[in-house]
Amino acid sequence: VQLQASGGGLVKAGGSLRLSCAASGGIIKHMGWYRQAPEKQREFVAAIATDGMTNYADSVKGRFTISRDNNTKNTTYLQMNSPKPEDTAVYYCNARNLFWKEFWGQGTLVTVSS
Repeated sequence: VQLQASGGGLVKAGGSLRLSCAASGGIIKHMGWYRQAPEKQREFVAAIATDGMTNYADSVKGRFTISRDNNTKNTTYLQMNSPKPEDTAVYYCNARNLFWKEFWGQGTLVTVSS
């Protein structure tokens, strides 16, 4: 399975940005996003299952929305509304296949300016 993330960039606090992640090469059961800020550990952001159930980190609830392409189920999006400077990080796409094997994308940098 290969994951290709895109959509990162510079955004002002209070603005909006959408990340995308396209998976190929296998059947994906679970997709999500993690992030890693400078000098911090990678942390969970959001996840979505095949049935559409979602889960969010408390720090992004109400501001970020994860969704999934209804047709292919192999593309996930992270809509980032009202981002804050503390959301600045490299965002990584994550996926698990039928055997629950985990895969990671290359990361996309999001910088939120105050």
